[in-house]
Amino acid sequence: MMAQKFTPKSAFLEKWENSKAYLVAMAESMPYDKYAFRPSEREMDFKSQLLHICGNMTWLSTTYFSEEEFDRQKFNESAPDTKNELIQFVKDSFDKAHARIEQTSEETLADKVDFFAGPKSKLQILNLLQDHVTHHRGQLIVYLNLNEIKPPKYVGW
Repeated sequence: MMAQKFTPKSAFLEKWENSKAYLVAMAESMPYDKYAFRPSEREMDFKSQLLHICGNMTWLSTTYFSEEEFDRQKFNESAPDTKNELIQFVKDSFDKAHARIEQTSEETLADKVDFFAGPKSKLQILNLLQDHVTHHRGQLIVYLNLNEIKPPKYVGW
């Protein structure tokens, strides 16, 4: 039996699924009446953080891993209203990004793309995708702790 080939893309997709599960667990942990919580006026509230994460992953995965065009206005208008809808929105955003990246050939990960911070490889965009989720998820851990809610157990690989 041949082992599945381990590649940067397969490593990313495995981590992406675990990242999704971890963020969904956080969204489920926070009571919906606390989704408007923010620790300071400079910070986004809990719900806005979730929507921001989804918006960024949708923008990056659409723009750099598909032929589709990202429509920020349409995306913003699709923001859900209830906790269950928002959790499903998070899941769907992860799944759509996963599908786009899965369709990307391994060989094109070295390709350079135009990015506002200068030319970047698609592999660098993958790293940015995960890093951005991690950054904002870390903020949400603080939000949970400030509300005396034990964050879900860390999910790594």
